[in-house]
Amino acid sequence: MSSLVQKYNVAGPRYTSYPTVPYWEENSFTKSDWESSVIKSIKESNQKEGISLYIHLPFCEAMCTFCGCNKRITVNHNVELPYISNVLKEWSLYLALLDETPIISELHLGGGTPTFFSPENLQILIDGIFKNAHKAKNAALSYEGHPNNTTKEHLKTLFELGFNRVSYGVQDYNLEVQKAIHRVQPFENVLNATLNAREIGYTSVGHDLIYGLPFQKKEHVIHTIKQTIALKPDRIAFYSYAFVPWIKGNGQRGFSQDNLPSPDEKRAQYEIGKKMLEDAGYIEIGMDHFALASDELNIAMETKKLHRNFMGYSSSSTQAMIGLGVSSISDSWYGFSQNVKSITEYKKLLDQDQIPVYRGHLLNNEDLIIRKHILNLMCHFETQWEKNGELYFKEIPDILISLKEMEEDGLLILESNGISVTEKGRPFVRNICMAFDLRLKRKKPNTQLFSMTI
Repeated sequence: MSSLVQKYNVAGPRYTSYPTVPYWEENSFTKSDWESSVIKSIKESNQKEGISLYIHLPFCEAMCTFCGCNKRITVNHNVELPYISNVLKEWSLYLALLDETPIISELHLGGGTPTFFSPENLQILIDGIFKNAHKAKNAALSYEGHPNNTTKEHLKTLFELGFNRVSYGVQDYNLEVQKAIHRVQPFENVLNATLNAREIGYTSVGHDLIYGLPFQKKEHVIHTIKQTIALKPDRIAFYSYAFVPWIKGNGQRGFSQDNLPSPDEKRAQYEIGKKMLEDAGYIEIGMDHFALASDELNIAMETKKLHRNFMGYSSSSTQAMIGLGVSSISDSWYGFSQNVKSITEYKKLLDQDQIPVYRGHLLNNEDLIIRKHILNLMCHFETQWEKNGELYFKEIPDILISLKEMEEDGLLILESNGISVTEKGRPFVRNICMAFDLRLKRKKPNTQLFSMTI
């Protein structure tokens, strides 16, 4: 495995979308085209499957230096209501495009720190969202909670509003690592937040862990996994740390690349963590995720209904996903768009009754085909096609040739009408997807755009 890590540890996308953001054709993208794609998508799918909604809540009281997300650091909670007002204004602009009332089947609050907001203000936000929208019968409402500030009142208020899932950012329990990433939180805080959620009635409690962090060692990962297993969360995200210091404003400072584990050390951290989780009854779901056998994610994987988008893996799939708030990314299936990242610019555009999109991409027929193959690989570790069928494209013979070496390395099995990833190849699924990424092949970057694949 060590030689394979060295061989395939290259910069590559995580494929929460295809095309990936650096390859969007922004020059040919217009807001009116984006709005038309939203109208088309919701008209086709709303009654059948509903829509997904992602709301970005960017505020944090302190900077976590492992984070690559768009956030604003402040201890001034007077920012809450004005921001909520802007999000609801953006939602009203989307509603004005539609001839029917949207049915929300999935809603996720991300950040930043959603629990930066008071329970009362979160209720104002959610009530405002559903004032002119229907909630699907089995809607999945979830949010990210900070174990240090998610109170019982947060949990109760959001549960009463229909939220049934919460995920807590744990990262690592070692104090040296926590200090390096500026995220000190005792195990007791995670314990209390987890028990409180279960007591109130949440059907899914998740923990997010990261390996490959600065100063992190294998024994730290073992300790963290042991503590996590003791709390038996329903889902566990076990992410590779994405070191992307070239992205402006991401706050990854206070340590250098020399403080990070080597690629081989990092892979060893993952392998021991994976074994411990599987020994405890967790099943690996796609890439970076684990769930108990009874969890909906595992059931979705077994029934080939697992989906992946900008919010991560999901047990349900909607054609349209609308992102609200600064920097949010939306997906109409036919196109992607991203909102402006500045709160000031966001408000300015909303005051002008404009949906605050600043860039995007409209998918062509080739994009749509490649997207389906990459989704199949990321969710099911296999993809197929029929010669001259819907998922066939002329570059497939060349792709099969390019994957021959990976087959020789035991990472996948090639067939004339498809490929399947082996158990050995699962850690390298991003590399396998890159073989299908025609945009990346046609225009290889001169500078590093992505985190390392291993």
